[in-house]
Amino acid sequence: MLLVRALARPLLAAPFIAGGVSTLRKPTSRVAAADRVVNPLLARVPQLSNTEQVVKIDAAAKVIAGSMLAFGKLPRISAAVLAVSLVPTTVAGHPFWDEQDPARRAQHRQQLMKNGGLLGGLLLASVDTAGRPSLGWWARRTPRVLSHAASGLRRDTELALQSASHNVREKLPI
Repeated sequence: MLLVRALARPLLAAPFIAGGVSTLRKPTSRVAAADRVVNPLLARVPQLSNTEQVVKIDAAAKVIAGSMLAFGKLPRISAAVLAVSLVPTTVAGHPFWDEQDPARRAQHRQQLMKNGGLLGGLLLASVDTAGRPSLGWWARRTPRVLSHAASGLRRDTELALQSASHNVREKLPI
């Protein structure tokens, strides 16, 4: 399974890294498509000034998270970031429902399905614990571990008190 992860993560990350670098080099080609998706965000977040800025931020996030996923650094978080970033990108870039030309409509639908497949892979990568226990496992197990530890601590404390009281009784002159 280690070999599969070592191959799958870079393969899954590659389109995001390449697309992010391409967008950072020429963001204007993506701005028009992103405009209708980004405008509601611009109205709510005063720190964002225009659509091009949001497109650049999204592209940088894809390059960084994609690189981290490819190298296996924080892979679950990296995959989750890419998944969150992919949804608005897909909605903005492939609105097949708005296309009148059947050929372009089919092309956009195909790209939407491809991105859906990438999203599926990212979701799997975001929950892949690489054989280690998940947070859910730890959450279910922790109360038992704490209860067991508390019982052991109570027992040890009682034994220590008994031993101390016995030592004190031996030292007292009668």
